[in-house]
Amino acid sequence: MNKIIFLGLIAVLFLAFSCNTDQHSAKKNETSEIKKPNVIIIYADDLGYGDIGAYGATALKTPNIDMLANGGLMFTNGYATSATCTPSRYAILTGTYPWRNKDAKILPGTAPLLIDTAQLTLPKVLKSQGYNTGIVGKWHLGLGSGNVDWNTHISPGPNDVGFDYSYIMAATQDRVPTVYIQNGYVTNLDSNDPISVDYNENFPGEPTGKDNPEMLKMKWHHGHNNSIVNGIPRIGYMKGGESAKWIDENMADTFLLKAQQYVTNHKENPFFLFYALQQPHVPRTPNPRFVGSSGMGPRGDVIIEADWCIGEFIKTLESEGLLENTLIILSSDNGPVLNDGYYDDAVEKLGKHNPLGPLRGGKYSLFEGGTRVPFITYWKGKIQAGKSDAVVSQIDLLSSLAVLVGSDLRGQDSKDYLNTYLGKSTIARDELILEASTRTALRKGDWILIPPYPGPEINQYVNIELGNFSNYALFNLNTDLGQRDNLADSNPEKLKEMIAAYEKIKGLEPQQIESLELK
Repeated sequence: MNKIIFLGLIAVLFLAFSCNTDQHSAKKNETSEIKKPNVIIIYADDLGYGDIGAYGATALKTPNIDMLANGGLMFTNGYATSATCTPSRYAILTGTYPWRNKDAKILPGTAPLLIDTAQLTLPKVLKSQGYNTGIVGKWHLGLGSGNVDWNTHISPGPNDVGFDYSYIMAATQDRVPTVYIQNGYVTNLDSNDPISVDYNENFPGEPTGKDNPEMLKMKWHHGHNNSIVNGIPRIGYMKGGESAKWIDENMADTFLLKAQQYVTNHKENPFFLFYALQQPHVPRTPNPRFVGSSGMGPRGDVIIEADWCIGEFIKTLESEGLLENTLIILSSDNGPVLNDGYYDDAVEKLGKHNPLGPLRGGKYSLFEGGTRVPFITYWKGKIQAGKSDAVVSQIDLLSSLAVLVGSDLRGQDSKDYLNTYLGKSTIARDELILEASTRTALRKGDWILIPPYPGPEINQYVNIELGNFSNYALFNLNTDLGQRDNLADSNPEKLKEMIAAYEKIKGLEPQQIESLELK
């Protein structure tokens, strides 16, 4: 009898242990299923709508970007908020239209931090939900308070607006200071060779692109004729910091390595990485491995280099087992430009390639080519492959990603279109303000309104149509994607409707239009 009781107790204990084990396993599985996804934004610099294969390029081969596009959701109506870099970066990180901030324009390398440290930002939203946050690559949103000492800790900066980790260049590749900055400190700086930077006056005895052309390996076309670094003339003047200066041809590899390291260092917990490529912004300096790879000169070569970097980065995610739990968003800060300050054969060797695709304009322009850019979302096993004609904007990423991670925070102008980004909905933005160098336009439905702006029709330096008209211009993108048929005169009712919508968003007083005829 005692033996029977003993065996019964053993059976009860075994069942209890089994149930507890099953419950623990179920709880563990449930926890793994609800682990928040990693979020990565890959942000190209001056990459055009027609620069990649998935969007129609045939002369350039971009297999890795095409893989994301063909395996994820490719948006044909995806927008940056601005046709220039600083405003677009401001909008994507703050969820606020750049025209609301009078200082949100192309910044010099010595500009103070554009984002207020108390302002809501995308990395802050994700940090509030337990994410580690990092930025690698181009910053160009200002640093410090307006008088930076590059030889000490530089603050405020990315780490003060929500990023736990930052490895950046201060502004752009064509501006001084030409150094990397990690978490507020210039890397590899020799204290005996301090850095000085000035955007108004050169330092005595320092050579410049204008006065010392014999020292140049890349000739300047316009605007880029100040301090010479690595044989390339820059915007602005710099002295010192020799050991800290970057090697331009190694920049893509450097940023790739830092992005890969960030991923491997934070793979155990949810992370957000803003991987800001420098390509194909000028000066275009491909690593020797890619020189001649496109047949289009340096611009084509650095696009192929950027595509390779993206492919290597994706391999890292795959090898770490992260692709199935990572949302990847790939886009560009604005449209393309060929000659943007240097003689680099971008125009001469273009051949049949059209960086604009079917669009008009380009960087600096209010036409579609200024702000309509490649826009791809990829999440292996979660986003069904396809194309979407939904109108989406980078400004909505803040609020949409907030919903993804369970945050109630929202940006000032940012709206939730998460399901559209994930391919679960076709709901699109009905109204969107677009900007180019402080000038603004409105997209509403299939229509584009461009208000009258004084100034030249074409930027003579970069040979791009700016979208300046003497009176209102109105285009129907459904029938005229190239924006050649101005309907302002022939469709006065739609023009009035668009003007009213534009003024409402911009907070302008309604204007009485006495004549709708274009002069």
